[in-house]
Amino acid sequence: MTRPWSHPMTRGCAMQASGVAGAVPEITTVRLRLRAPRLDDFDAYAEIAGACFGGPVDRDAAWDDFCRMTAIWMLRGHGLWSVERQAEVLGFVQIGMAPGVPGPDLGCIFTAEAEGQGFAQEAAEAARAHAFAVLGLPCLVSCIAPDDFRARRLAERLGARPETGTPGGVLVYRHPVPEVSV
Repeated sequence: MTRPWSHPMTRGCAMQASGVAGAVPEITTVRLRLRAPRLDDFDAYAEIAGACFGGPVDRDAAWDDFCRMTAIWMLRGHGLWSVERQAEVLGFVQIGMAPGVPGPDLGCIFTAEAEGQGFAQEAAEAARAHAFAVLGLPCLVSCIAPDDFRARRLAERLGARPETGTPGGVLVYRHPVPEVSV
């Protein structure tokens, strides 16, 4: 059985994909580059998803999630970025929209090797700045599983504060909206 992530691309498909990816804004920080996801990023995504999404995630489920996160760009004008340092994919950061979430959602997942080095905070700060300054989003939240203490600490370092009465067994952290100078 052919898996969608391993099926060879024709030249025409590769050119079309490159054109779509060219519409995703690239963000550069001191150490990182946030760029459009590529098909060859999927292996890293699947590996991280298996560790981050509350237990084993098979590659088919990871593929479905990867496709949804990248497709949001076409539907909402924001979505998943691959986060790389010196051409190595360290993880992913996204501004997503999901049913039941009280606003655009800032989230990130990183490889075990990249954790604890400030990469998630650097990528999240860049994505958040883009969300407010470029996209003009009126709010931004991070939906976090209650037992994900690393994500909770990251949200707090970013200045986000937990809301009360959050839906669906997740904690909702609301990010501060920067003041607009007139």
